[in-house]
Amino acid sequence: MQKYIPYGRQDISEADINAVVEVLRSDLLTQGPVVPAFEQAVAHKVDARHAIAVNSATSALHIACLALGLGQGDWLWTTPNTFVASANCARYCGANVDFVDIDSQTWNLSVPALAAKLQHHRNEGKPLPKVLVPVHFSGQPTEQEKIWELAQEFGFKVLEDASHGIGASSSGEPVGSCRWSAITVFSFHPVKIITSGEGGMALTNDEELACKMSILRMHGITRELSRLEREASGPWYYEQQTLGFNYRMTDLQAALGLSQLDRLEKYVIRRNQLATRYDELLKDLSLQQPTIQPDNRSSFHLYVVRLPTRENPNKHRQVFEALRQAGIGVNLHYMPVHLQPDYCRLGFSEGMFPEAEAYGKEAISLPLFPKLTEDQQDCVVNHLQKLIND
Repeated sequence: MQKYIPYGRQDISEADINAVVEVLRSDLLTQGPVVPAFEQAVAHKVDARHAIAVNSATSALHIACLALGLGQGDWLWTTPNTFVASANCARYCGANVDFVDIDSQTWNLSVPALAAKLQHHRNEGKPLPKVLVPVHFSGQPTEQEKIWELAQEFGFKVLEDASHGIGASSSGEPVGSCRWSAITVFSFHPVKIITSGEGGMALTNDEELACKMSILRMHGITRELSRLEREASGPWYYEQQTLGFNYRMTDLQAALGLSQLDRLEKYVIRRNQLATRYDELLKDLSLQQPTIQPDNRSSFHLYVVRLPTRENPNKHRQVFEALRQAGIGVNLHYMPVHLQPDYCRLGFSEGMFPEAEAYGKEAISLPLFPKLTEDQQDCVVNHLQKLIND
């Protein structure tokens, strides 16, 4: 039988191992010099002014929402086609969540649907969002400039969930530059473009937002003399100025991330090569392939196809299970968030976001990672071709 092919997999080099070992042999394992070095390197890579490293992208989303002032009675809007963290971050702050349906081609948040919903809420006197979280699904940039224009008209803050998107760009503008947003969040989970084991980062060009997030990730504590509320009583002095969290990244994680960052461009190029090869191999099959918008460069965290299920509603499950049984680790990204039981208890139900719901019944994420071989890719395509043609 074909050796198991996962849908995603980290690539760890000897340089990565050596970088982590160097920290292990140093005096500081947690809060040493490597975390700020990683922050500076990522900020430089994406042309942002400030970077705040944390222990996960979920933590980054949480402190970003708090820094933007999201709280009780406020609203956050996001897409149903995402991991639950993109919506949960609002609820951590005591805020409410609503969704905007997706585009049928890009599978990102639909800008026309967003504009229509904003106008409807304004006309009807319904609450508008304080924060919007567009998600760069699978690594394809969202239409950030158009979203930014709506943000200026309707008065909401933009928080980019670019957990899939480091290394992507739109019209040459790197995802993470925050040109069209207040804050952007990256993920460094092992199946993402680069990894720090677990980890995330918030990017911003606003010094005050950066300071707020930096304090929030460390129990709400600061030692900076310029920010103290009282006179320091000695060199030991620090202040808890707000209720914060232990969301810090360690030097061990940062060492791995910093080493991986050297290969970011190589990884994105390879992922795009594999995606282009999938495009060619699958072009004659009865399925929908990813659509990359003109001027976009996707980082291709995922390669997703959609199976037509109109004639056979069970086709999606049949193909998915058959691929798994053949040792091919396909996955579904994502089940619509609003149909999760916890969200249904908040009042969401089937039929509210039809594009996302249709997508969730048809989508399959095929294996895609830098060390995927052409033979493995051929194996995936051959199995898929047989299953679709049956």
